[in-house]
Amino acid sequence: MKKIFFCFSLIFSVLAFSNPSQAQHHKLSDQGRGAIIGGAGGAVAGGLIGHGVGGALVGGAIGAGGGYIIGNEHRKNVERKHRANWRAHHTLVRRAKYRYHN
Repeated sequence: MKKIFFCFSLIFSVLAFSNPSQAQHHKLSDQGRGAIIGGAGGAVAGGLIGHGVGGALVGGAIGAGGGYIIGNEHRKNVERKHRANWRAHHTLVRRAKYRYHN
């Protein structure tokens, strides 16, 4: 049973990340990507540790939740860096503009 579940989860994860037609139409968010990766990893780990489908379901749910949280924090960090960069650039442009024109 473990071998079947492991093979199924491995095939599913390969198919989920290698679909080029989906990548052309819709980009997956950081939260979604984290949830998928965490859920797949948690399901595999839960299946191996819990020796059954129940452990895989619990591990997948916990992994998906954790992956979503990590992806959300990554998105917030990237947005914070973009805002800081935008503010720094536009502040310098405004200062230079007023300094040389007055």
